[in-house]
Amino acid sequence: MSRGIPKEGKSEVEETLKRIQAHKGVIGVIIVSSDGIPIRTTLDNSTTVHYCSLIQQLTSKARSAVRDLDPSNDLTFLRIRSKKNEIMMIVLIPIILANMDDDSYDEADPI
Repeated sequence: MSRGIPKEGKSEVEETLKRIQAHKGVIGVIIVSSDGIPIRTTLDNSTTVHYCSLIQQLTSKARSAVRDLDPSNDLTFLRIRSKKNEIMMIVLIPIILANMDDDSYDEADPI
C-alpha cells in the first residue's frame, strides 16, 4: 500500500505545485507528512530532507503551544520570515504544505 496522495488527485496536486512554483520569488514547495516524510517536492533531495525534518519539529512545537493556550484551538498556518527567506506552512494534519520564498524580491510586484 502506497502512502501519500490518492492516484486520482495526483494530477491536481501536481498542477497546484506548478502554479505555486511559478510565482515570483518562490524557491520551492514541499508537501510533508506529519511524521516529517516528504510526499511531494519541487526542491532537490538534500534540501527537501533538511527542510522536512525542521518543518515537522517546528509545526509540532507550534501546535503544542497553540493547544496550551487554548485546548479547543489547533495550528492551521505558520509563517516564518528571516532576512533572507520566508517559509509559509499550511498545517492540514496529517500533511503540511510548506512554501519557501526568496525574501529579496520586490514586494510591490504583483504575484
